[in-house]
Amino acid sequence: MSTEPNFQVDDADVNNEAALEAATETEVAPAPPTPMEMDQFECLACGYTYEPTKGDDRRNIPAGVAFADVPLNWRCPVCSAQKKRFANIGPAGTPSGFKENLSYGIGVNRLTPGQKSILIFGALAVGFFFFISLYGLR
Repeated sequence: MSTEPNFQVDDADVNNEAALEAATETEVAPAPPTPMEMDQFECLACGYTYEPTKGDDRRNIPAGVAFADVPLNWRCPVCSAQKKRFANIGPAGTPSGFKENLSYGIGVNRLTPGQKSILIFGALAVGFFFFISLYGLR
């Protein structure tokens, strides 16, 4: 009697292993970013913002075109500045500022510009109503 284990190899097991190896070797390419996830670029001369969700109607650039795919001879539709005069300001609706600074503060650094406006003007409105309520005191 032999003490060696008897392994039976099935053709289906070999095919499954080959398919598994082939699946792990091929990497799935990430999906291209949507226009909302694409970075916006701001003109350093005039402040015009190129938004991939809108494109540029004046220069026949359709919506959904990333700034990197815009032709090199494209110019700012407001002040005619060259493409190299634009700075990346990140995707729309993201917190403004450097990413390493977003963790500081009491959480307001992670607010988007729209949320910060609501917070500021909401606080001003509450302060105004408290001030007006002082006229009710005698």
